[in-house]
Amino acid sequence: MSLFRGSMVAVVTPMLGGVAPDAPIDWDRFESLLDFHVTNGTAAIVAVGTTGESATLSEEEHCDAIARVVRHINGRIPVIAGTGANSTSEAIRLTECAAKAGADACLLVTPYYNKPTQEGLYQHHKAIADAVPIPQILYNVPGRTACDMQPATITRLAKIDNIIGVKEATGEVNRVAQLRNECGADFILLSGDDATGREFMLAGGDGVISVTANVAPRKMSELCTAALDGDSKHAQEIDADLALLHDELFCESNPIPVKWAVHAMGLAEVGIRLPMTWLSSAGQKRVSKALAKAEIEYEC
Repeated sequence: MSLFRGSMVAVVTPMLGGVAPDAPIDWDRFESLLDFHVTNGTAAIVAVGTTGESATLSEEEHCDAIARVVRHINGRIPVIAGTGANSTSEAIRLTECAAKAGADACLLVTPYYNKPTQEGLYQHHKAIADAVPIPQILYNVPGRTACDMQPATITRLAKIDNIIGVKEATGEVNRVAQLRNECGADFILLSGDDATGREFMLAGGDGVISVTANVAPRKMSELCTAALDGDSKHAQEIDADLALLHDELFCESNPIPVKWAVHAMGLAEVGIRLPMTWLSSAGQKRVSKALAKAEIEYEC
């Protein structure tokens, strides 16, 4: 069975100093947060991805964060390092850092802003895979990147030995059957959309890289276990409690709502890097309601 199966958290990067261009990473809180996930059944840590504010970390901070996460987790659960970039050379450097640090795999988002062609996407990911032998998971999130990696391109890339799977954040569950048929039984299919993650797994996917798991790791773990076991009724019952969270954690741009929620739970200080801002008062009311619906204790 694959290492990468079930509920995997797209973990936030705790910071200090409020809202600032250079809010420092809170390493003590980061380690406590990692322990919280191990204790509560999270199947893998996805570090410094979109939710981890990778876009505002320097390369040095990015590499340091990966190394610290790997060191602190110490083999208890797998670590997937976010190493994507819209520059192929930068993505190679970050992926080399992750390999050197001992990460179990890397997650590589499609290049954002520059909108490559499908051939450009293929060549980009092939170049990274050829340069660094670590297992690599493609990440397709057109809502953030303005670039949709088509199933045909994923199928081409699946033929490269160390490209082992894809995180599909389109919310298009009908892609699961096509990708499973074309990429084979061993190619890992992960949802990147909490709202449709249950359906994705019931359709044949292997798990979810989850934002909701930041605040509800135990319930997300139970949801994924039920869905992967084919217990659609139990999975639906759990998902009903989390459905509002799936939505409201995106009431403002990710990771703004989830960083506030993690803070409200007493797991992190107030800290986020511009151009992201702290969650508005209206957003706080919405996320509070979702936390209450999921029976998650919070302080503010």
